[in-house]
Amino acid sequence: MSSLQRHFLRRVVQGVGRERKSRWGLITERKMANVVNDGGDSTEEIVNGAVGGGGGVEDVYGEDFATEEQFLTPWAVSIASGYNLMRDPRHNKGTAFTEKERDAHYLRGLLPPAIFTQELQEKRLMHNLRQFEVPLQRYMAMMDLQERNERLFYKLLIDNVEELLPVVYTPTVGEACQKYGSIFRRPQGLYISLKEKGKILEVLKNWPERNIQVIVVTDGERILGLGDLGCQGMGIPVGKLSLYTALGGIRPSACLPITIDVGTNNEKLLNDEFYIGLKQRRATGQEYAELLEEFMTAVKQNYGEKVLVQFEDFANHNAFDLLEKYTRSHLVFNDDIQANNAYIFPGFGLGLIMSGAIRVHDDLLLAASEALAVQVEDEHFKKGLIYPPFTNIRKISANIAAKVADKAYQLGLASRLPRPKDLVKHAESCMYSPLYRTYR
Repeated sequence: MSSLQRHFLRRVVQGVGRERKSRWGLITERKMANVVNDGGDSTEEIVNGAVGGGGGVEDVYGEDFATEEQFLTPWAVSIASGYNLMRDPRHNKGTAFTEKERDAHYLRGLLPPAIFTQELQEKRLMHNLRQFEVPLQRYMAMMDLQERNERLFYKLLIDNVEELLPVVYTPTVGEACQKYGSIFRRPQGLYISLKEKGKILEVLKNWPERNIQVIVVTDGERILGLGDLGCQGMGIPVGKLSLYTALGGIRPSACLPITIDVGTNNEKLLNDEFYIGLKQRRATGQEYAELLEEFMTAVKQNYGEKVLVQFEDFANHNAFDLLEKYTRSHLVFNDDIQANNAYIFPGFGLGLIMSGAIRVHDDLLLAASEALAVQVEDEHFKKGLIYPPFTNIRKISANIAAKVADKAYQLGLASRLPRPKDLVKHAESCMYSPLYRTYR
């Protein structure tokens, strides 16, 4: 059996909580059990749990026919163990796996014997990052870390936010986008191009996470102050969402970066053999509008009315038009126009999510601004500061989120009921923690 078949089998057997037809059609377990591995374990062994010590009994009397259309979750298939566990960035802990975890999840021999705390791992990585003199090298090192150990990535970013924020976002992310094709290693986020016109809903369903709360989308036409970078603008949604998590506490699994590729007018990219996007002139007019309309409709259909869509780095003529068109029908905002500040947008987004807001009203943005202003104390003014210290950004975001949520409830825009008594504490309790979990 090929690796693709094995991967597909596991996804279907697990079911991920929903029945879904793939391009191979709905395959029953009995049909899958007839697929035999090329010189390895049979699919039947995998389904019955024989691989990995799960055990299994042959169905001599055909009693399993009654359940052959149901998705089952055999132990050996559903529990990530050993090699696969270490390559799952959401669950990998590297050398921080305990003795019990190494025994329980077949990690013996796959890791060196020393056991590090997350704090020691953080210390080592910060030491290594500081050895790089070129900012782009630090950026690439951080992206590599995000792809192999998600919690450690956010632990570093949260604990060293003033030092690492310029690495994962501006100004370094601008250079990364310019060279994105050359440094491309692994796709991050979802790419929707003109090729997908008419089937964007299907493309959205290819994303493995179903409970999406925040989407940051760009068409790459105005990336920072660098102009049209086309498909290579993906670094911006990826970076912006990492800030939503680190600064605003929104779960990484609830974040979806999207690049809409309608071409580029950048001659350098069109002639670049390593350019990862469509090599054609940028679509405009009706063709562009129809693609965006299909995208916005599909987002609402797939993720519901309360998913926050942030338009990012669209050219001004499109940015204002899109905001005006969809602000009454979707939960949308454009941080370049309305809240372009790392002090504001993470807490603003958290406030919308925790209240279940269905629309963005101007009063919500004013509430966020006022919440930031009241956190500037006299001692800050004496030091010449007009903002509170950025090292307290998570506390700042919690207070902003509480004020935004409060205003949403006042305006009748909130859908999460009953309203929490203490919105600040509720905001803090909603925040993602990067600390490692203990696996049984």
